[in-house]
Amino acid sequence: MKNAIHSLVIACKRHLRGSLPASNHSSSQEYWTEHNVTSHATFSSISQSLEYLEWRNSQYLGYIDLMPVSGFDDKVIVDYGCGPGHDLVGFISSSRPARLIGMDVSRTSLVEAKARVDLHGGSVDLMHIDEDEQRLPLSDASVDVIHSSGVLHHTKDPSRILREFRRILKPGGFAQVMVYNYNSIWLHLYVAYNRMILNNLVGDGSLRDAFRSSTDGPDCPISDCYTSSQFLRLALGSGLSGSFRGAAISVHEMKQLPTRWDAFENRRLNPESRKFLSELLFDNRGVPTHRGAVAGVDGCFELRVNNSD
Repeated sequence: MKNAIHSLVIACKRHLRGSLPASNHSSSQEYWTEHNVTSHATFSSISQSLEYLEWRNSQYLGYIDLMPVSGFDDKVIVDYGCGPGHDLVGFISSSRPARLIGMDVSRTSLVEAKARVDLHGGSVDLMHIDEDEQRLPLSDASVDVIHSSGVLHHTKDPSRILREFRRILKPGGFAQVMVYNYNSIWLHLYVAYNRMILNNLVGDGSLRDAFRSSTDGPDCPISDCYTSSQFLRLALGSGLSGSFRGAAISVHEMKQLPTRWDAFENRRLNPESRKFLSELLFDNRGVPTHRGAVAGVDGCFELRVNNSD
C-alpha cells in the first residue's frame, strides 16, 4: 500500500489522455491483492533485498527517522498492512524483536512477504485479515509496537482500526503510523497544478478526488489524506492520544518545486493551494516547509493509549 512513486508511473501511462474514471475495483481487498509496493518483485539474495530496502526508503527524505525499524529489541511488533514484507525485512535486519507479526488483506502479498522473510532467515507470524473484520486476531494488551505505514488512508473505517490498535497495545506501548499528508507539495502542487490543470486529470472536480487517483494507481478505491490536526482528532476519538512526528517528502515532490511559480500565477489554481505555496519556506537542505513542518506527502504520527478514558 505504500509505493506512490511506482503507482505514479502506472497512472501517467494509463491516464494522460484525459479525465479520470472511477475505480474498477469493488473492494480494497481486491485491489491490494493485485497491487503491492514492490510490483510483485522477487529477490534472489539478501544483499539485493537490503539494497531495495535502502533505495526505497531513500525516495522519501527523512522517512526512516520518522518511522524507524531499529531499536525494537525484545518487543512484540505488529506491522499492520505489511504488504510483501518491506518493513518486516527492516525490523528483521535492524532489530531483534521478541515476536514479529505481519498482517495484510492481500494473500498474494503475504506469500511474497514469507518468501522475502525466509530469504533473510527471519521469523514472522503472518496473518490474513479481512477488510470488514471487526476484531484483529490478537489478545488485549499484547503488543508493544504497532507499525502501520501507508495503510489507514486506504481503509473504509480507520476509526475502527485505531480502536483495535488501542485494544491490543500494552500499557506503555505505542503505534507509529504514516498516512498521507494534506499539507504537502504532492497535493497542492503536483495534484492541484500538474494533474488538474496541465493534464486535466480532474476526476469529479474535487482536489481530494484528484488526489485519490494520484498516489497508488488510478483505480485505487480509497486514498485519503489528512492534516495533522484532523488525524490526531480521529485518533483521539478512538481512544488514542498522540503527536505529529513530522512529514517525509518524496523525491517526486522535490522535482515538482521548479513549477511552483508557474502554478502560483495560473488563475485556475485553487485559492487554498495558492495560499499554501505562498507560505512555503525552505530549510538549509532546500527542503520546503509549511508552518514549521516539512511539506511532504508522508505524515508520521506516534499514538498511545489515552489513559484518561
